[in-house]
Amino acid sequence: KYLCSNCNNILKKALQTLCGHRYCSACLAWIVRNNKNAICQKCKEEDPNTLSEESLLAEERAFGDAAINKEISELKVHCVTPGCSWSGIMKDFEEHQSLCEYALIPCHTGCGHVVMRKRLADHLENGCANNVTVCQQCQHSLPSPECQVRTLLLQIRALCYILASKDGCRFSEVGCSFRGSKEKLKEHEKSAVGAHMLLLLQHMRQLKGTLCSTAKAACGVTPQAELNKLENKLHVFENIVAVLNKEVESSNMEIMAFRRQSELDQNIIRGLELKIAELHRCLAQKDVGLSSLHKSLLFSEQASYDGIFLWKITDVGRKLQDSVTGRTVGLYSPAFYTAKYGYKVCLRVYLNGDGTGKGTHLSLFFVVMKGDYDALLPWPFRHKVTFMLLDQNNREHVIDAFRPDLTSASFQRPVHDMNVASGCPMFLPLAKLQSPRYAYVKEDTLFLKCIIE
Repeated sequence: KYLCSNCNNILKKALQTLCGHRYCSACLAWIVRNNKNAICQKCKEEDPNTLSEESLLAEERAFGDAAINKEISELKVHCVTPGCSWSGIMKDFEEHQSLCEYALIPCHTGCGHVVMRKRLADHLENGCANNVTVCQQCQHSLPSPECQVRTLLLQIRALCYILASKDGCRFSEVGCSFRGSKEKLKEHEKSAVGAHMLLLLQHMRQLKGTLCSTAKAACGVTPQAELNKLENKLHVFENIVAVLNKEVESSNMEIMAFRRQSELDQNIIRGLELKIAELHRCLAQKDVGLSSLHKSLLFSEQASYDGIFLWKITDVGRKLQDSVTGRTVGLYSPAFYTAKYGYKVCLRVYLNGDGTGKGTHLSLFFVVMKGDYDALLPWPFRHKVTFMLLDQNNREHVIDAFRPDLTSASFQRPVHDMNVASGCPMFLPLAKLQSPRYAYVKEDTLFLKCIIE
């Protein structure tokens, strides 16, 4: 039940259709966008003969399945990357994927190597062909101790400058790549204090480590006054970091408040989603009710209450072919009545014949149905029944009549919805029905009339 009916993967933002099947929101949008009058594939697979209007897919006819989404988010899962022992629940899995130390990732320098995330730093330092340091002063690809010290001094001067600069993000030299207008820059610097703090701390560690390793090597190359000046500037930076640390603590308090508010908002959203889902269910039920009312209205419009019924059958050619192939065996007419509170009856026609007339004749039968007033009517049914196939040129109508066999079960009071049909299996030869000499079928339409005396 957690799999999408289209992609067969775990549902993402599950939607449930009117037919009861579930799709990823993206899958349903893709199906509807690329298929006119798309039908639910699961409905086709389960039983193609029971497809209904509810199997028609449309985004506005589907509703978010909050219950399934919640169940999926709480499924217990584990990382399948070799060497990784992480396990947890589904809603935390995507975050883990972006941090998994055992995941294979391409080197961002473009050297072509794919390495474990946890070994990327070692690769950059020892094995990456594209990670060559070039001294900005002497342009050497492999820096000497003197070049390293000069580079450090330049970096510190640049940092001092960018902290006072008003153009661009002040932390671009330590790894921040944000660019934007002055308004967006202010928003960025306010919201990214924590990230800037981490970038600055990392850069400070690198500076300290490099200073320690190069100070000894620089003895006799770099003047002691220059090293003292470098240490003083580092001290200034440590003071700046202390100030930023306080700002980070203040920002963390604000972030915690925002998170609490976000959780409250999420609870409200989940409640609204449940209400929307319930409204969708109510609308679906009302659609079913309207469909039933529509059928009742059509029946009322077509019903006859005087024992005379005229049945118009269209698409005769297609329906005859369906009867020949067995796709549709017989056709039932709408119900009609012998009187206002009389017997409820209908007709049944086999365009390719039935019984003794199968394949050679049109067969026409009369059916007694269970009605609302059967308890007040005399049984068995005794009325004479006359069938007519109308010649639409009004020249030679086909007429046949019969009186009920009072011992036949077909004319007793119905126990089920309708009795066994009775009538004329050889009502009209098919050759005559299709003959151009007659106008029984005209513009692919024929008319059958039944008169109950």
